[in-house]
Amino acid sequence: MKRREFIRNAALAGITAGVSGGSKAFPFSEELKGRKATPSFSRQDDSDRSPDRDPQKIHDSTLIVSGLDVATLNEPYLQMLKKGGVNCWHKSMSGIGSYAPVLNFCDAHSDDIAPASTVREIEELHKQGKISLVFGSQSADFLGDSILNPMHGPPQTILRAYYELGLRILGIAYNLANYFGAGNYEPQTGLSRAGKLLVEEIHKLGIILDVGGHTGEQTSLDALDISRDVPVICSHTNVAAIADNPRCTSDRVIEAIARTGGVIGITAVNDFHIRGKKDIHVAHSPRVGIKEHIDQYDYLKKLVGVDHVGIGPDFVFGRGINYDFVNQSLAINREIISDGEWLYVKGFENISELPNVTKGLIERGWSTGEIRKLLGENWLRVYRKVWGD
Repeated sequence: MKRREFIRNAALAGITAGVSGGSKAFPFSEELKGRKATPSFSRQDDSDRSPDRDPQKIHDSTLIVSGLDVATLNEPYLQMLKKGGVNCWHKSMSGIGSYAPVLNFCDAHSDDIAPASTVREIEELHKQGKISLVFGSQSADFLGDSILNPMHGPPQTILRAYYELGLRILGIAYNLANYFGAGNYEPQTGLSRAGKLLVEEIHKLGIILDVGGHTGEQTSLDALDISRDVPVICSHTNVAAIADNPRCTSDRVIEAIARTGGVIGITAVNDFHIRGKKDIHVAHSPRVGIKEHIDQYDYLKKLVGVDHVGIGPDFVFGRGINYDFVNQSLAINREIISDGEWLYVKGFENISELPNVTKGLIERGWSTGEIRKLLGENWLRVYRKVWGD
């Protein structure tokens, strides 16, 4: 039995028993010129910018990647993924207890969805008409302090075990500081010594490093500084230059990610498009729509180029999160989100409405090739670069 199969089966057994085109030229962009896309299906004219293009035809010719969602994997959400045209989903996981329900669901719905840990598997599942599931985690908190224990011998975490379970994307910190670095509420705190060892281990294992967004600015920049030859991503964030929200990412981090050849995913969270520090005393932010959502992609396209833009909607379908508690516990004076409400932009309120985004990009004049990059090709390029084939 292979090591990964052994660990996967052990986890399932144990847990089941317990629960019964931009203006700036970045070097990596030059590398991409003339390169064929990875999906092996019929392409449309990539240069087409006509306003009467059919979003569905673009979807049908693109392997679409949802760059991050934390939604619950169940039958209703599976149908939403299908309706939205999603072929690959980066699903955010937590500790080991989060794997068994997802793996069990995949086993029960093996005709529709399956885990993948390589681009080859993603493409093969797509050919079979199945959705592929990529496992990631937004924070390294679940690794605990294992890297600090000298009894373990050489400095290392338990990350290898999670790699064998299929973990392929990993963030450093979620909002607040941990052993490895700081969250977005502590932007001036840098990567710790344990964090530097963790980043090295992430790259050694072939896991994609996820910074920005929830991870603090200086921690992100420190991690990027020791990741110069490896693409790094921000799976889900928004533009701080548009809304100076603690969850949004600064231009300097965005540009540093792009210089590695990485991708920045844009969320569909309403308040991250519009709510900033000036709105601390405003109980409810106005709702925005597809227009404002497309503005985010346009900004990134102009700042760093189309090769570094992706979707990372961050939908929380089925989670039942108490955001009143989150706001109060972090004592953020409503900087991050309207009082007690977690709303998405009108027209992109769940993953089934992804075609509305494609329509908006068409109306904004994006070419078919640019849209295909945003919908999936950019993510797949990074996946292949870090994971190999």
